[in-house]
Amino acid sequence: MKIGLGSDHNAYEMKEDLKRYIEDLGHEVVDYGSQDNCTEVDYPEVAFEVSDGINRGTLDRAILVCGTGLGMAIAACKVPGIRAVTAHDTYSAERARKSNNAQVLTMGAKVIGIEAAMKVVEMYLQSDFPGGNSARKVQQIMDKELEYLQGTGSNA
Repeated sequence: MKIGLGSDHNAYEMKEDLKRYIEDLGHEVVDYGSQDNCTEVDYPEVAFEVSDGINRGTLDRAILVCGTGLGMAIAACKVPGIRAVTAHDTYSAERARKSNNAQVLTMGAKVIGIEAAMKVVEMYLQSDFPGGNSARKVQQIMDKELEYLQGTGSNA
């Protein structure tokens, strides 16, 4: 798979460690965001760029890291069609794919250590979306998003 991997400056070192790990797992990595831990990079711009890559089909999945992972998830979810989740354990990472068909995983470099992060990433990348009952629920989320985009949602 082609994996977008992005970070802000707070998570640069984790991104670099994860890049090598993901490549060792046999995936292609496209690097986004911070190129060092000194130059400030705003996480929303990284999340938007990576999410656009998912929507364009140039990336299969993405992993975004910042201080907590929370800001990256919020920003990525602002891009229509994107389902991003923060997960710091393997069960949540697996369910993000199997139950929610999440294209983007986010983590916090100040929350999780690199060894645990590698296990979470591996679980996320090896899990697939089986469809079934979960497909119906994911479709409901996507339909609601479309209503808002078209201006017909209950908040329009």
